[in-house]
Amino acid sequence: MKFNRRTFVKSAALAGGAAGLLNSGGCAHLTHSAWTYKDATMMGFRAPPVPDLRIGIIGLGNRGSGALRRLPRIERVTITALSDLFEERVARQADSLKARGKVSSERYYGTPQRWRALCESDNVDLVYIATPWLLHTPMAVYAMQCGKHVAVEVPAAMTLEQCWQLVETSETAERHCMMLENCCYGENEMMMLNMCRQGVLGQLVHGEAAYIHDLCKMKLSKDKYVDRWRLRWSVEHTGNPYPTHGLGPICQYMNINRGDKMEYLSSISSDEFGLTRTARELFGEKSPEVRTGFKLGDMNTSIVKTFRGRTIMIQHDTTSPRPYNRLNMISGTNGIVADYPLRAALSPDTHKWMDEKELESLKTKYRHPLWDASGDAARRAGGHGGMDFLMDLRLCHCLQNGLPLDMDVYDAALWSSIVELSEKSVKRRGNSVTIPDFTRGGWKTAEPIGV
Repeated sequence: MKFNRRTFVKSAALAGGAAGLLNSGGCAHLTHSAWTYKDATMMGFRAPPVPDLRIGIIGLGNRGSGALRRLPRIERVTITALSDLFEERVARQADSLKARGKVSSERYYGTPQRWRALCESDNVDLVYIATPWLLHTPMAVYAMQCGKHVAVEVPAAMTLEQCWQLVETSETAERHCMMLENCCYGENEMMMLNMCRQGVLGQLVHGEAAYIHDLCKMKLSKDKYVDRWRLRWSVEHTGNPYPTHGLGPICQYMNINRGDKMEYLSSISSDEFGLTRTARELFGEKSPEVRTGFKLGDMNTSIVKTFRGRTIMIQHDTTSPRPYNRLNMISGTNGIVADYPLRAALSPDTHKWMDEKELESLKTKYRHPLWDASGDAARRAGGHGGMDFLMDLRLCHCLQNGLPLDMDVYDAALWSSIVELSEKSVKRRGNSVTIPDFTRGGWKTAEPIGV
């Protein structure tokens, strides 16, 4: 297989990329230059309640099939439509729902653009998107243009232009667009959010976030990712292509977009070592993978400065042989809490980590109310220890009751913007780049998230 930009772009278009939206049929199309609704905002937006929530899922691979195991557990939620490129996936998941006594779902499959019919269906309130990266924004934009709320996997966008498309479409269509950042609902993350909200750490100063996960052999596999889409990104790009798992919780601790905003970013990447080394071991020195080479450095480190003077470090490494780590560290004027493993040091004794007994007491004291109320159900439902179920539960609860979502389109755009911004900075030898304010000043008066 030869990797180059032409085949990369062609495969994205065939899978249903942005170009296919220009003649979309029944749903109105919005271009970046056409947007004129300057006073629109999704800050604190409340849509009319949808007590009986009908969900259509696009993409039935790993993440989509997981959602299908969780969502039907939620009261007054029905999976009414399923879409995937492969008929056997749709049939398998539809049969699984039927076996669990759920209603029959509409089925869309067979062509790269068949997902559009799901977005156009009158039997869907929320479109749940679990497809490869390059399809997230085109699908989310079209679904909102068709009057649907959207939940989209991470990252929600891969370019700054796509980030603005999400924001402007959401504002104009007045439809929610939430990125499915499940790590914001982890038990430790929510405990730390609770501590920050209660001022335990004092004034927040610095956070550290990461996605460190050895995916080297999975990325090189010819079976794991359809058409090796994740590997193709490593061929074409550098920077941090997957920033949100660690970043989302840190932004919530710091009230980013809700009292503070990101100002600028500097980013540096190591050279690439791991993919080439592993490709050589798996396929040989003369293989297409080794000859083509990869641009994505093994370790990327980005530093963000915020308007209120805080800093955030974000790292990405999916090729080095290291244990999984999201860092998940937040420090302030009264102490620090960090993860992997969980540890804490609080005033007045900040020169050593708490012992196990003290740490257990801390976890009990600041356990988040959502985990206190629904943690057992979340663990039974599964999904990364329950965080996936709590994410789905909160999303459905807010839509069913007409409440603002915990994460809005501005969060989706900001957290995803690190993808292109980090690459730009790396290519400029680490020079800083300005981070757009997708809220257009709305961060100054926005309320903290409701969860």
